[in-house]
Amino acid sequence: MNASVTTGYNAPDARSGSVTLPARPESLRIKPSETAVIVVDMQNAYASFGGYVDIAGFDVSGAAGAVAKTRTVLDAARSAGVTVIFFQNGWDKDYVEAGTPGSPNWHKSNALKTMRARPELAGTLLAKGTWDYALVDELQPQPGDIVIPKTRYSGFFNTNIDSVLRARGIRNLVFTGVATNVCVESSLRDAFHLEYFAVVLEDATHHIGPDYIQKAALYNIETFFGWVSTVADFCGAIGQAPPTASP
Repeated sequence: MNASVTTGYNAPDARSGSVTLPARPESLRIKPSETAVIVVDMQNAYASFGGYVDIAGFDVSGAAGAVAKTRTVLDAARSAGVTVIFFQNGWDKDYVEAGTPGSPNWHKSNALKTMRARPELAGTLLAKGTWDYALVDELQPQPGDIVIPKTRYSGFFNTNIDSVLRARGIRNLVFTGVATNVCVESSLRDAFHLEYFAVVLEDATHHIGPDYIQKAALYNIETFFGWVSTVADFCGAIGQAPPTASP
């Protein structure tokens, strides 16, 4: 059963295993086995002091809260049999995957611009195998989790995420991560266009830019592309699901 919108409160459906997730602009009926939590770019580059975003002059102080909230989400998701997927953004050590001056990414990526302005940083920002590229220590993948590398903002661009989801019968996506207004929103928009029901947990995300950017991104998602919920509501809803069968 795919997600469906609903209004008011509905008790868990023992026959289908579905639960009601409170969300804006309306609640969603979801089944854990058809749902994935997608953790977007929770890497040192975006969530740690000394990472690329911090070096580039953006405020990362709010990322720690999003990391802690995401850990709570993942504990609840794994217990309920929800698939956990990590997006990990970056490029090869020679930045071939980042593009040349013929690519808009070469011009717009703040990591690439920072390294051009500070040549001593070349090879240290968002390069595979570096500390900057690595997922934060608090959110290391566990057995059964899936890690999908990506080279652009959206995790649906030039990756196998769509086939991974469809092979598992997943149509409902719950997003956490950074940045709400860049990679989270970009990925969620593409998910919408591929017919996924997408929810962002607002308190498990962090933005890049002024505070109003977070509000704007959440407004876009709630109004045009998906739904907005909270960590407490997700954990409360998914915790009502019937126990998953042992593999």
